[in-house]
Amino acid sequence: MVSRRWLDLSVLTGAVAVTRFAFRSHDLYDLDSVNFALGMVRFDPRVYQPHPPGYFLYVCLGRLLNLPLHDANLALVLLSVIASCGTAIVIYLLASDWFGVHAARFAGALFLLSPLAWFHGIVALTYSVEAFFSALIGYLCWSVYRGRANVALAAALVLGISAGIRPSSLLFLGPLFLFSLWYAPRRRMAGVLVLLLTLVAWFLPMVAASGGFAIYFGALFSLWGIVPEKTTVFNSSPANSIARAFTIFFIYLLGFGAASIAPLEARYRTAPEDPRKKIFTLVWIVPALCFFTFIFLKFVNSGYLLLLAAPACAWLGHWAAQWYEHAGWRKSVKHTLIGVFAVVNIFIFLESPLYCSYRSVRRFDATMEAVRTALPQVAPPQGTLLIGFDSHFLGYRHAGYYLPDYSTVEYPEVRLREGVRVFAMHDRNTRLLATLPTSQYSRFVLFPLPADSGSYKEYLQTVLRKLPHAGLQTIHLDGFDFVTGPISDVACLFPRTTSLPQGVSTPSRSCTGCKQPCTPIPAISSITP
Repeated sequence: MVSRRWLDLSVLTGAVAVTRFAFRSHDLYDLDSVNFALGMVRFDPRVYQPHPPGYFLYVCLGRLLNLPLHDANLALVLLSVIASCGTAIVIYLLASDWFGVHAARFAGALFLLSPLAWFHGIVALTYSVEAFFSALIGYLCWSVYRGRANVALAAALVLGISAGIRPSSLLFLGPLFLFSLWYAPRRRMAGVLVLLLTLVAWFLPMVAASGGFAIYFGALFSLWGIVPEKTTVFNSSPANSIARAFTIFFIYLLGFGAASIAPLEARYRTAPEDPRKKIFTLVWIVPALCFFTFIFLKFVNSGYLLLLAAPACAWLGHWAAQWYEHAGWRKSVKHTLIGVFAVVNIFIFLESPLYCSYRSVRRFDATMEAVRTALPQVAPPQGTLLIGFDSHFLGYRHAGYYLPDYSTVEYPEVRLREGVRVFAMHDRNTRLLATLPTSQYSRFVLFPLPADSGSYKEYLQTVLRKLPHAGLQTIHLDGFDFVTGPISDVACLFPRTTSLPQGVSTPSRSCTGCKQPCTPIPAISSITP
């Protein structure tokens, strides 16, 4: 049995490593990916290097891996690959402990071929690392729940480290830790103390690196007010929560593809499920599901649900194994059906038009390289202000990171606690500007949004209607439309922060969409590509 487990784990881990590394992204795929890469050079959540709450230990791990690699994207992608391998191992061990070796094999295969887990194993984002820590914390807490009280301190340590990777882990997994700790009365105080000491060990250095408590929490609360605060169940229509519930279901389908139907095979279950496993699983998954339903979730952040990959894979693997063992079909038919399910999942990952597919990653890498080549032919860095948008893909962050010689600003202006500000980048360094200086520029260029998205096209037209038509020029090059105009027109886009050079008058309000005073339109970070 031991040798069989080692063989299973070796094959599973090798398959996960190969499939993730072979399909890895070559550019920083997402807006947040760029934030993490910038934070590896200068940690400053106030200017979103990275964005609050900081992900301090994740950035530190990225720095360590980047020391020999000198490639921020590769370092963070390797972190995702390593975490994916670790998650697969823990899922196998958990499913084996709960349901036996056959269920463990199915659970490992489900994770290996999960389109969502596969995608997040090839990009520079935190979700694969969080999935590993969630699986490990769950496995350790299960041991405590079953009576191994000596494991409680290890669970506390891992939970504290996980919160340094993604602070939301403390909110989602803390109840599971406290629940398991209840069954280890002699370790309760020690477990809580170890958790607190672990949190303090990384939190205080993070606050110091951020510039102090006031700066750190000011940035955190400003982001909360910009993004999730306005759509929670407490201050918005219940329709938002219903939409998030449907989003969770769709992400479940995306996460497991054809294997999502496993819960329907109830007739092959030979005995009632262990109530202790059911209770433990509910404590594991309910806090996160409640938060994602009633507080905040967008489809573009579907990696949040990987936090629940371990219990989901374990149970689905169990039900799939029961079907395989007890369905009265020939083995050849079962093997064929399993092969068809595997092909479906592989196809979803490779060719689906969704943002979380290899097709989208490959297209983004090609697009980013083409834009980097074309833009210098449109306008040189000297005298040009590059304006990017608050977009997950081909946004201001990508413009500032991959074209460091240009001065890049983010549209629109943002209202922070200290007032209206503009995010600006040059040489991969971010600043918050209260006044946007324009004296050193003669023209601006809009960094192109993805050309194949209708929502992006509509948004761009809304922006263009705010600008005077007389001075605008569209240059079509290498399949991209670069919109450029005189620097004086920038005041229409940044009415509260623009400082025009002496002798340059405010642009005439001849455009159809510009009114007195100019009013900003929303950001597009919430638009699903």
